[in-house]
Amino acid sequence: MEKQTISVVLATYNEEKNLPSCLESVKDFADEIVVVDGSSSDKTVEVAKSFGAKIKVTTNKPIFHINKQMAIDMATSDWILQLDADEIVDRNLKTEILSSIKKNEYEGFWIPRKNYFLGRFLTKGGQYPDYTLRLYRRGKGRLPQKSVHEQAVVEGKVGYLNNPLIHMADPSFARYLKRWNRYTNLMAKELKEKKIGYNPFYALKYLIILPVWWFLLTYIRHKGFVDSWQGFVFSLFSSLRFPVSYLKYITQ
Repeated sequence: MEKQTISVVLATYNEEKNLPSCLESVKDFADEIVVVDGSSSDKTVEVAKSFGAKIKVTTNKPIFHINKQMAIDMATSDWILQLDADEIVDRNLKTEILSSIKKNEYEGFWIPRKNYFLGRFLTKGGQYPDYTLRLYRRGKGRLPQKSVHEQAVVEGKVGYLNNPLIHMADPSFARYLKRWNRYTNLMAKELKEKKIGYNPFYALKYLIILPVWWFLLTYIRHKGFVDSWQGFVFSLFSSLRFPVSYLKYITQ
C-alpha cells in the first residue's frame, strides 16, 4: 500500500509561546504543516515559518472554527490532523496514528485528550478521556463552524485511538480565565441568536438549575473531587459559565 501522507493543520492567534512545542512534536512525521493565523500581534507567524509551514493570515474570527476550516481546506495530504497550538503529539500517539492510517479501515479517528489544568492533568470530572475527532481523511471531514465546542463531522466509519493527545490547556489561572471569558461571550451570543427571551423560566434555568446540575455531575458523579483542589475549581467555573453567559446576554 502507498504511504499515507499527513497534513497537520492549525488556526492560531498570539501563540508564539505554545506553537514551538506543538510543531516540534509533529515535524518528523507531518508531510505538510498548514497554519491559518488570525493576524497575531506576536511572533506566531515567524515561528510557523521556521517550521516550513504553509501560512495564510486572515482576521481573528469569534468562531475560531472558521479559521480551522480554512486550514483544512488548504491541506493537500491524504489525511488531516487538526491540532490547537497548545497540544502536543507524543511518541506513542505518533506511532499509533501512523499505524492506524495504514490499515485503511476508517475515515476518521477519535483521539483521547489529557487536559493540563493548574499544575496537573485532570483524570476525572468528565475530563479524561476527553475524546476529540481530530484525525480524518482529506475530503471526509468538516467543521460545522457554528459552536465553540463542536466536533468535526466525518463521512464514513470512525474509529478510536488509545494514546492521548497532550493538551497544555491551562497552566495558569489567568490563561484559563481568558479562554473562559471568550467562551462565555460566545455562549451569550448563541443565546441571543436563539431569542430565548427574558422570562423567569430561563432565568431559573441558567442562573440556578444548570450550574447546580453541572457541578454535581462533574464533581460528584464523575468524581472531579479525585483531582484535588484543581478538580473543584474546574467543576465550579465550568458550572458558572451558564449564569455568566446568561447575564452577559440579558445585559447586552
